[in-house]
Amino acid sequence: MDYQTALAEEIRACAARLLAEDVGAGDITAQLIPENQWATAKVVTREPAVLCGVAWVDEIFRRLDARVTLRWQAADGDRLAADECFLELEGPARSLLTGERAALNVLQTLSATASATRRYVDLLEGTGVRLLDTRKTLPGLRLAQKYAVTCGGGHNHRIGLWDAFLIKENHIAACGGIQAAVAQARKVASDLPVEVEVETFEELDQALAAGADIVMLDNFAIEDLHVAVEINGGRATLEASGNVKDATLRAIADTGVDCISSGALTKDVTSIDLSMRITQTFNV
Repeated sequence: MDYQTALAEEIRACAARLLAEDVGAGDITAQLIPENQWATAKVVTREPAVLCGVAWVDEIFRRLDARVTLRWQAADGDRLAADECFLELEGPARSLLTGERAALNVLQTLSATASATRRYVDLLEGTGVRLLDTRKTLPGLRLAQKYAVTCGGGHNHRIGLWDAFLIKENHIAACGGIQAAVAQARKVASDLPVEVEVETFEELDQALAAGADIVMLDNFAIEDLHVAVEINGGRATLEASGNVKDATLRAIADTGVDCISSGALTKDVTSIDLSMRITQTFNV
């Protein structure tokens, strides 16, 4: 299954899960509203953000009530200013209120990942260094957060355990060394990229000698990253990982590595502050 097909299936499944956990057997508070009352509403962000999650919200309301219409004023990846209205809705008031929390939950989470990514990408501007995510994603939101990273201008590392080798410390120990692990990877799937995580210059030499495609420099000091780039001499793609934050990002990039990976993009997100308000009600 290709990525786009898998993402489309995940959007449908995620929307179903969000509605199931929130609506359950039915929204009893929404039943206080007359069935024939319709409403318009707007969704605004209380802080600057990068929007992500349009398809999820569309699917939530499609499943909930096809009579609800959504008019998006922005697209995934667009920057939003504080207090900007980016979505207008119209439909049965009951349905708007029933779908509100599920819709905002996914928007605030995915927009948070996209926003964090964009902040890092902006800090890397002009360096040519690619920003990568990791597998440290929120449970059940792997593809969604990976998509959000791309909306923020970042790049996906491997999606899961099947699409690339990442040989870490425990793999090296279990396989009997870096050379043995890389050699076995070539036998298992010669068409997939092989990455080795290293913590010392000795391990870097071993990974390069073994012919690794990518070498992850784990928690190397800035001065050691400079040395690693010289040792590598362009033989493998170099990925810096660890101690990645606003204050260190540019310095890491300036060492000459090819890419920087950060788990914070997906695991340490702080939800964007969003709000939906009914703007008008009328009977039909």
